[in-house]
This record gives sequence, C-alpha cells and structure tokens, in this order.
Amino acid sequence: MNALFPGFERMQIQTSGASINLVRGGKGPAVLLLHGYPQTHCIWHRIAPRLAEQYTVVAADLRGYGDSSKPAGLPDHSNYSKRAMALDQVELMQALGYNEFHLVGHDRGGRVAHRLALDHPQSVKKLAVLDICPTRSMYGRTDRAFAKAYFHWFFLVQPSPFPETLIGADPEFFIKYQMGRRHGGLQVFAPAALAEYVRCFSDPATIHASCEDYRAAESIDLEHDAADAAKKIDCPVLALWGMHGVIEQQFDCLADWRAVAREVRGKALDCGHYLPEERSGEVAHELEHFLD
Repeated sequence: MNALFPGFERMQIQTSGASINLVRGGKGPAVLLLHGYPQTHCIWHRIAPRLAEQYTVVAADLRGYGDSSKPAGLPDHSNYSKRAMALDQVELMQALGYNEFHLVGHDRGGRVAHRLALDHPQSVKKLAVLDICPTRSMYGRTDRAFAKAYFHWFFLVQPSPFPETLIGADPEFFIKYQMGRRHGGLQVFAPAALAEYVRCFSDPATIHASCEDYRAAESIDLEHDAADAAKKIDCPVLALWGMHGVIEQQFDCLADWRAVAREVRGKALDCGHYLPEERSGEVAHELEHFLD
C-alpha cells in the first residue's frame, strides 16, 4: 500500500465511534478524500499525489472498510448511518488540526460527504461528489432498469446473515465481479490497488459492515434525509459522473444536486463509474480548478 502513496504517512485516528485508517501527505489547505464500495482509500492513489502538490491531502477508509474498525451493526443500523460515518471524518480531521477542509467523495463516500455537509456546514469549504445523485432521489425513482443495474442495493440490504454468507463463500469472486462488470472492466484498476481491495474485502467483518452501510442507506439514512428535506448544502458543489454509467443514463445529475444544494456545477467524463481510477488526470484537473 505504501507504494501507492509515496511520501504519505499512514495513521490511525480513534474517533468517538470507530478507529479510522488514513494516509496524509502534501501541504496547504486540507482536502479530505472518501472512497466508495467495495473499495478503500487506495482508489485515490492516482490523484492524491498530484493534489498534494498544492494541498494537504487526507485519504481515509470509511468506518467498516479498509483497515478502519468494523463494529457489528446495531438493530436499527444507526452505527452505519451516514450521520455516524460523517462524524468519524469530522472528528479525525479535527484530531489532525483541520476544523475546515475541502471534501471529495466517490460513491458511498459521496453519500457520507453529502450528510457531512448538511450536519457540519461550518467544516466544509467546498464539496465534490463523484458518480452519485442524492440517495433519496435515487431510491425515489427506482425502476426496473435501475434495480437491474444496481442489484446490489437490494441484495445487500437483506437481513443478516443472508448476503454476508453468500458473499463470504467467495469474496474475491464477488468483488471482482462487482467491479469488473462496470464499463472498462477490471483493467482500469492498478494491480496493487485491486489486490488491496481484495485483501480488505476478504475480511468477514468488512463484508458485514458494508452490508450495514447499505441497510442504513435504505432505512435510517432515508429518515434523516426526509427530516432535512428543506435544508440545502450551503457550500459550492462540484458533481462529476461517468457518461457510460447509470447516473448518466437514468438520472439528471445536475438537476438532482441543484435540488439539494445552493450552488452546483459539473459535467460527465468519458468513463464509467470509477472516475478516480479511469480518468484520474481529468478528475484531478477538475478538482484543482474547482478547489482553487
């Protein structure tokens, strides 16, 4: 893993709810990078070194993923709510001395970032979300095509231990199928990064935690989102998505984010779901321009 982030230091920060693994490098204003499912902070290995030329870059494993701690899910899934996962990230940034920072999230990390910007607006200077629309709007427009493309949303939320048992029978097959079925296939991932994803996802605790992430998304997270339906993200928002993915084909990404944020810009890139690894140079360019 160290070879993926040359010059970065690895740290473990204890928050009120979890122990969070991260790497940090560079100097300048702080930028927090959050990954998606079923990956780790290693998704940023092609972008973090470039951003570190101008920023202090923190790339963290979400609660339940990578080498962060993986508490057993509670009956109401509240310890994997995006509110709880966002608080982890605020507390780790405060522990590192950053009370205010830029925030970038891909996939599940984007959902954590969305909640973080709502719950802790004083902490977020600018927010970038990669290849997602707001959770509530996506669930609200679920149809046959979306359910088929995002089958895992509906599989992972089934009661424990059903999905955990099936995935646990061959976690390497599952993670490679899940990632490889997207536009571009497995060849878009660096072998060292892919090996890290497989290593971390092969832990039964990670499989359970990632299911809890999705169980929370379709239950307590929707309750939080409904309660905050009148609130809007105050900071500027950049939305990037892949033109060969589900977001482009089935949603209006800019319109959906403009419904929940005051200032939004964005565009589609010529790739699939995994923007940070498929189009790292373009993503880094867009982030530099936006965060400047």
